Amino acid sequence: MTDPEPNDRQQELIDSTDGLHLVDAGAGTGKTFTVTRRYANIVSQADVAPEDVLLVTFTNNAAAEMKERIVGNCHYGMRELADAPIQTFHSLCHDLLEEHGHAAPTYLGIDDRITGSTRIVEDELVEEALFGEFVDGFSDDHPEYDDVFRALSDTGELLDLVTQLAAKGVFPDAEGWYRDGERHLDGDFAAFERLFDELNEPRNGGSKQSVLRSRLGRYGRNKTYLPDAPEKSEVRGSGKQVPDDLARRVFEEDRTELKGFVHDVYHEYLRFALRRNYLNFGMLQLFAFVLLCENHDLREDVAFEYLMIDEFQDSSEIQFKLALLLAGTNNVCVVGDWKQSIYSFQYADVDNIVEFEARLDRFVDQLNSDHERVSFPTRPVTTIELVENYRSTQAILDFSEHALRVPAANRDDVDVEAVDDRIVSLQSNAAHENTTIEAIRSDEEQEAVLAKIQEIVGNDEYRVEDEDGDLRPPEYGDVAVLTRTRDFGRELLGTAEQYGLPMAYEGGIELFRTDQAKLLLAWLRILEADVDRGWAVVLERAGYTLDEIDAILDGEPYPENMVAFREELRSMETLGGVARRVFARYGYNGPTADVVLHTLQSVHDATTQTRGDLIRFVERAIEAGSTHEVHAGAGTDSVTVQTIHATKGLEYPIVVLANMNGGRFPPGGGGGGVITYDDPVGLRQRKVYSADAHGMPHVYDNWRADVLGNCVPRDYDEERRLLYVAITRAESHVVFTAGEDPNTFLEELPVEVESVTPEVADVAAAETEQTALQVDVPVPAGPRGHTPHTLMRDDVFEDVEGGRGPEFGTQVHDFAEAYARGEAVEPENDDEATVAAFLDGLDGELLVEEDATLPLTVDGERVTISGVVDLVHVTPDRVEIVDYKTDRGRHGEPEYRKQLSVYYHVARAVYPDREIEASIYYTGDGEQVEIDPLSVDGLRELIEHDVRGGH
Repeated sequence: MTDPEPNDRQQELIDSTDGLHLVDAGAGTGKTFTVTRRYANIVSQADVAPEDVLLVTFTNNAAAEMKERIVGNCHYGMRELADAPIQTFHSLCHDLLEEHGHAAPTYLGIDDRITGSTRIVEDELVEEALFGEFVDGFSDDHPEYDDVFRALSDTGELLDLVTQLAAKGVFPDAEGWYRDGERHLDGDFAAFERLFDELNEPRNGGSKQSVLRSRLGRYGRNKTYLPDAPEKSEVRGSGKQVPDDLARRVFEEDRTELKGFVHDVYHEYLRFALRRNYLNFGMLQLFAFVLLCENHDLREDVAFEYLMIDEFQDSSEIQFKLALLLAGTNNVCVVGDWKQSIYSFQYADVDNIVEFEARLDRFVDQLNSDHERVSFPTRPVTTIELVENYRSTQAILDFSEHALRVPAANRDDVDVEAVDDRIVSLQSNAAHENTTIEAIRSDEEQEAVLAKIQEIVGNDEYRVEDEDGDLRPPEYGDVAVLTRTRDFGRELLGTAEQYGLPMAYEGGIELFRTDQAKLLLAWLRILEADVDRGWAVVLERAGYTLDEIDAILDGEPYPENMVAFREELRSMETLGGVARRVFARYGYNGPTADVVLHTLQSVHDATTQTRGDLIRFVERAIEAGSTHEVHAGAGTDSVTVQTIHATKGLEYPIVVLANMNGGRFPPGGGGGGVITYDDPVGLRQRKVYSADAHGMPHVYDNWRADVLGNCVPRDYDEERRLLYVAITRAESHVVFTAGEDPNTFLEELPVEVESVTPEVADVAAAETEQTALQVDVPVPAGPRGHTPHTLMRDDVFEDVEGGRGPEFGTQVHDFAEAYARGEAVEPENDDEATVAAFLDGLDGELLVEEDATLPLTVDGERVTISGVVDLVHVTPDRVEIVDYKTDRGRHGEPEYRKQLSVYYHVARAVYPDREIEASIYYTGDGEQVEIDPLSVDGLRELIEHDVRGGH
């Protein structure tokens, strides 16, 4: 299969290797295709090697895909690119600190060092538990901050604040704040005053009061201020505007104690983490930045001749500055699309790309304020726009632009002219303009979504393109339901199950609100204190009525089988053993149970929490709705359900954008934390504790923070970008659905909304088993099947001397499976003893005899390669695929590489954020041989060869 030729704009970028470039790469314009060919073009130069070029991506999966594509377009192979700096910012910073930065914390006045064994905490729940331990100790050690803690309803918000400040580039040192960090905390009064004056301008030519004065009509409502707060009449004034001096009154607040508190929490948490020998992603960037700022010789040594950043709209302020410190020349290329910037909750800053040139100048000036750290010129900047879209029809592309112009709420005022000036319209490359854009509403929205899907499937009016470019009727696997928030999607999945409609949920779920977690929590409560709350859950799960449960809890004997099970659990020494036994009793052996077990085990291993502490941790997680990635599949031909955030970078023939309801999209706004940081007002405290104001101790509202909140507008622009991203996931058709209260988006978009009464038919669908290692991507039912062994040459294994036969191999494999499962088996030969020793040395989760299915498209036909993996060893940062071989020789390794390559790509899809390794374990001598996996294209070629009769 030959790659397509680049279009003119793509070719311009590929050829433009030197100088500063800002690339506006719209949705579906072949960004990865172009970036990888540009990289290949750069390293094809005689004096440039891969180690001279830094290519930054935002996921490990994307980095792996980049390498795979680059290999096909340059003279370097995968082995030569294995250590090339094609990686995420986090991975890059980790490598930098591991090699050069053990003493980096000393630049912030911290004596503790980063060591070779310092681990990276990726799981947010694990870090929340660790931070909880830290805060408990910090509050005990700092009684001077008791009043601040009394005002905090959730100390966990301090972790979010620290993470936000780290992404902003604000760090504490022993004396105060590193470099100009305190300037950010103080805020920017000039910028705030501009906002204030704009909102305070009378409307309708001066006849109507200003927006700000109208908003402050709610001043004091449901609030309790300290006695020194001004009255409402004083705040609002008597005319059409609020008094001019109000801006300075609310902005200029003494925050010395607040900044001291945040500094001490922040600095001591860094020390705590280092003493416990861990870092999070934010700390990796923080210490790498400080290291590069302070160690001038190192910075010059590690600087790159070429630097490219993909998905630049998702970068944070510190990542922009890190890039400048790592660039040894002005050969810097940033690629992104402001319209798809949707990760501000992860501290992405859209202004990095929208105001690229202004920020480039400002950041260089800041970095060079005391020493020349960035020496290249910042002009000229060449802008290249990729506009040819290879995904959607023109009708969808044109419609998607409306998403960037429509108001998100009644009070939302969109500067349409400014938006239009920024939009670069896309041109479709689609062969067919067969598009339906429609909207429906129903009081039974979930049923309406299902009924619409049933109407779509098999309907020629919703035809989609096949691999050959021809139109065909759609299948379930062609449909994706996208939602702004996850709750609707999870509920929809339950409704679909009732009707038998095949549906798979992809993305974050509220892990500890699942049945698996609730049952485990119940048994932990029983083990801890035999409490009624635990017994009530397990009795109800066993089918007892409420009256029967009340009688048992009032004094009747507990069921004997449950008492026996409790004693069995009490005899177990580890949390993991208890959890596995509980899940086994209730038949929970799917991905959700695995993630619950892994998360709790990680928290338990990383902290000093007792079982009682873990119970309280789970209870808090239930209350907070903490999420975790779990993929719940329904087979190969099934509807996909995802949040819009989870679908970034993906595409589907048909998109149903559901839950277009008021208070759901955009979500209803919460009050935020007690201590907040926002541009341009800086660090603020919304609530304060006083022991004697108004004659009684109380947590009071801060009147200044309330007024400031009315001056800083809610960021509805990102909600519009989310709407745009959702629409541009669609290749051919878009359907909007709403319930009783359609949102402002749906009311303002140029689409007629039809009221419907849904009638959902029961679906008699044959369910396909979804295992832990099945890549959940839509493919038609009944694809042509292969196994890894059909790709292997049989003649390699013929006439081999010294073999011990298939019976011996089966015996060793059976022993390995039983031993890994913890069964009471003993080695009966040397090979089995070697396997036992190998398994004993593994410290992660062991998955045995896992089904693995890799779907591919070969010559326009969907095929699958299915096999069984002997062992999957899962750790927090790495997944190891192991295949046992009893061969005495190494004659079969080239063929085994094909088999393991299939399993490698399946694991990479299931665990996108972890390092994947695949290896052969020779049981005869205990040698473990890591294989260099074939690319996906390489596997396709093997299948093509097999189909043509070669072998």
